Amino acid sequence: MNPELIEEITRLVVEKLQSQPSSLVSTTEAAKSANRGVKFWNHTSSSSNCHVDSSLPIEMLESSVVDSEQALVKFRKHNDMKQSNPVISQATMQQKEKKPVKSGEKITGVRNPVNKEELEILMSKTPSRIGIGRAGLRPRTDTWLKFRFDHAAAVDAVYGDVNDELLNRLDLFKVNTKVTDKEVYIRRPDYGRKLSDEAKKMIEQRCEKAPTVQVIVSDGLSSKAIDANLEDVYLSLQQSLRSAGLNMGTPFYIEKGRVAVMDDVGELLQPKVVILLIGERPGLISAESLSAYLCYEPRRGTIEAERMVVSNIHKGGIPPVEAGAYLGTVIQKVLKYEASGVSLVKKER
Repeated sequence: MNPELIEEITRLVVEKLQSQPSSLVSTTEAAKSANRGVKFWNHTSSSSNCHVDSSLPIEMLESSVVDSEQALVKFRKHNDMKQSNPVISQATMQQKEKKPVKSGEKITGVRNPVNKEELEILMSKTPSRIGIGRAGLRPRTDTWLKFRFDHAAAVDAVYGDVNDELLNRLDLFKVNTKVTDKEVYIRRPDYGRKLSDEAKKMIEQRCEKAPTVQVIVSDGLSSKAIDANLEDVYLSLQQSLRSAGLNMGTPFYIEKGRVAVMDDVGELLQPKVVILLIGERPGLISAESLSAYLCYEPRRGTIEAERMVVSNIHKGGIPPVEAGAYLGTVIQKVLKYEASGVSLVKKER
């Protein structure tokens, strides 16, 4: 039996007794009872410490006992229902507590905000975690669970693998960098910037030499970015380059690559432009964001200022199809000025 429930029932009984009309209890007796207070017994002890005031009328004692028994019966029925079917009971309580939410509506976690309209406008302008509210010193349960879900998605994106079916559908053969273990790849970025000896041999055997544009793909730090966006970006980019009459060379996929791996590719194939489609470092807003790095005639020793990037390619950022078409126009500009990065900005001016 629940001791807290018994104490609460006892308090209610005493309050009811003290609030009875003066015809049943005199003012003097009520005052004495109020000053005397309530004595509760030790529920875990075998000895009986229960105290009953014999001065109270028998009718009042009997009615209080009946009320207590009814409350206990209701509690036991409720508890038995929860134990017999806890899932249905919990779902029923949640449905009673929560109001229906309209499709696409963004719910604030702040209860009774000072300016509800302004808060809703701010929340509609950004996917960041604002207006999440709190429960005491801690985040609300829904907020915390959403955070844990997004964090797990980011970890899965880093440690996951790209779907081989997607690579086969796009006719991309696979090569590796100098690192094959994911833990080493994370700790040693320099290993991901160099192609393995086997990869160099395969690229020289299978790829066209000196193409105008060389397209390469890598999982980087998000395999989910490749799975979710690569096909749309790649096909749109391919169509854009063909419309401009530009030779694409032989595209391929580099597993566990970093951005500067394009320098090794530039040394081997001598293309005019290298474009690398690579998974971005995942965040708590999106774990599927793709970046496209471009460089004019990349070689060993190329500095980062000579590279340029179009980032945030995903369904919540730059739409993949639009990004592919836009990259085609950027490549044409790079070829026109024979420069990329800071050098391209200077020549355009």
